[in-house]
Amino acid sequence: MKDGRYQILLTNDDGIMSPGLHAAARELGKLGYVTIAAPIRQYSGAGRSLPADFDRTVEKTELKIGDQCWPAYGVGGPPAMVVLRVLYEILDFRPDLVVSGINYGENVGDSITASGTVGAALEAATWGIPAIAVSRQIENLWDYLEHSEDVDFSTAAYFTAYFARQLLEKKLPYDVDVLKIDVPIDATPQTPWRITRVARNRYYAEPGDKYKHTGGRLPITPADVPADSDIAALLFDHVVSVTPLSVDLTSRVDFEILRELLSV
Repeated sequence: MKDGRYQILLTNDDGIMSPGLHAAARELGKLGYVTIAAPIRQYSGAGRSLPADFDRTVEKTELKIGDQCWPAYGVGGPPAMVVLRVLYEILDFRPDLVVSGINYGENVGDSITASGTVGAALEAATWGIPAIAVSRQIENLWDYLEHSEDVDFSTAAYFTAYFARQLLEKKLPYDVDVLKIDVPIDATPQTPWRITRVARNRYYAEPGDKYKHTGGRLPITPADVPADSDIAALLFDHVVSVTPLSVDLTSRVDFEILRELLSV
């Protein structure tokens, strides 16, 4: 907290002109002071990449969001690099919370390590900063490149602010470093939310025409996924999926069993 106000860093992977980012800013501004810093261009699928040859541009700008003008930073490089550069070069304090989103398109299943939205939140978590990665389900996944104005982010923004408030006011249990929030396309503020786990299922199809009729998703049935998974919650039960993520990627296997298996 700085000057008696919560300090929130807001970023994304869709770029600084994304309506999803702006919708989140409007709601988060009710909780504290929001610093907006996001990639200058679209950077979906970048994961938590920190490339050595990143663009070193930092453009201070002003965004008109609703009736308010917001100071913002357009940063060259992928989302995790944006977070890193903000902490090193732009802010002289640690934010109380990092929010990444609101993303065009859900981030569920085993694709989440490729998500720039999740990658930015994980980068913040490695600095000990609580983080949220928020995504909104859309009809056609290939539309994310267009910043479509037809996508209504108001409900996703409501849940962004709801969970942001919880993290600002409460301390998460050990090993919960990021909350991954996925909001169904038909959600309202009254839609229930559920704690879920990441499904061990491939969710996205390769780009191309083969799965154009499914909006870019692989065909999945309820029998294909565990009932407590993020895919089941979002795709079949139409509730908000809240998945706790850890930066500790170590398998939860019994080490003794693994040791015996690997021994000569």
